[in-house]
Formats: sequence, C-alpha cells, structure tokens
Amino acid sequence: MKFTTYLSMVALLAMLTFSCASDDFQESLDQTVLEKAPPAKEIELEILELINSYRISEDLSPLNNLSIIKSVAFTHTDYMVSVNQVSHDNFYKRKTSLVENVSATKVTENVAYAYSSAQSVVNAWLDSPGHRANIEGDFTDFEISAEMNSEGKWFFTNIFIKR
Repeated sequence: MKFTTYLSMVALLAMLTFSCASDDFQESLDQTVLEKAPPAKEIELEILELINSYRISEDLSPLNNLSIIKSVAFTHTDYMVSVNQVSHDNFYKRKTSLVENVSATKVTENVAYAYSSAQSVVNAWLDSPGHRANIEGDFTDFEISAEMNSEGKWFFTNIFIKR
C-alpha cells in the first residue's frame, strides 16, 4: 500500500473515531438549562434500569440518577438531532459543566443512533469494548437522554460521572 493511501486512510479513520467541536452550533449549558431536566421517557428509564441491572450482575455498584446530568445529556442529544448526526461534539463543554456544577472528578459518555429499543442500545454498548468499559467504570452517577428525529430514529446520550 502506498504511504499516501495509508496516510489518507489513517486520517479518515481518525476523523470518524474522534469528533471535533462544531463551530456552527454551540450547545447551551447555561444555568437555566442545567436546572431544567426534561421529564424521563419510558425508553430512558428502561436503559438506566438495564445498565444498573448489568452492573449489579457484574458485582458493581448501581449508579445514582442525577437530574443535572440529564439536562447536560439532553443538550447534546438535542444537538445531534438538529444536525442529524451522532457525535461526541463539544464533549469538553459537557465535562466542564459537570466538573464545575456537581464536582465531578471523572466524566464520560456513550452515544448511539437508530436503535429502536432500550435493550438493543444497551446490548450494542455492551458488545463494544469501549462503551462497555464506560458502563462498567468507576462512576457514582449517570443519566440518559433519548430524543427522536423527524424520521422516527432515536438518538441517545448516556453520561457517567464520578463525584
């Protein structure tokens, strides 16, 4: 394989693997947003229950729900729906907000798109070593936001923190 072809493939892989912040859209994490978590949807409650059930089956502590995490997750899910693309764009803003507002010492997230049930998205995350590591990680709290786009496809943001 030619070096330039190899380099192009590595660059493409890097672009697909690591998301960058978007200059076109800035997620709003002002105090108003942080104080107003949207009401939980059935699919969100099922995902949280499935994740905690899995953690318990692995002899890990269940995680606590924290509404501020849901508010932060919602801003990102709403962003993904608006740009119609799954991403980790602006993760540093979500992390900084949680560090500043709830004294998080560790923050990570799982995102997903187009799964039609709680079980299918959790299974997909558990089948992925990186996503499973987040689910099994040393965290204390979590939340999820699931929003549907105009085509009826779900977008998901699941954030984990340690306090």
